[in-house]
Amino acid sequence: MQIWIDGDACPRAIKDIIFRAATRTQTKVTLVANHFVSMPPSPFIKSIIVPSGFDVADNKIVECLAENDLVITADIPLADEVITKKAIALNPRGTLYSASNIKQKLAIRNFNVTLRDSGVLRGGASTLSKKEIQAFSNHLDKILMQWSKQTK
Repeated sequence: MQIWIDGDACPRAIKDIIFRAATRTQTKVTLVANHFVSMPPSPFIKSIIVPSGFDVADNKIVECLAENDLVITADIPLADEVITKKAIALNPRGTLYSASNIKQKLAIRNFNVTLRDSGVLRGGASTLSKKEIQAFSNHLDKILMQWSKQTK
């Protein structure tokens, strides 16, 4: 199992949690972004810098992704592709995407895009809360523990 981070929009608090978990569990982490992102020195953490452009980082993640890898992303279309490839997708706000919920989340996302494009809906996501950070951390720990049990 490898962890992939959609790094262009992942909050710093979430990246820090992932980096600490990677070192603790000796899990490989790759951060994919179109710019340099500060990371702690670790043999388990690396980054891939991709050119700027629409979905370039997402496409790189999907290209490199293996079954049962974990992808950290708030991008619902990317999460849909991750689920299709039989990998795991976790939102930085703590929502675990699955085959049973991803199509509904994608439909809601597409509807909201239509509302925003028409000017009916404004604004973006709220600030990341402590409750969301805790939910993310709990899901990450659970996924890493399950993976650890499978490899023993």
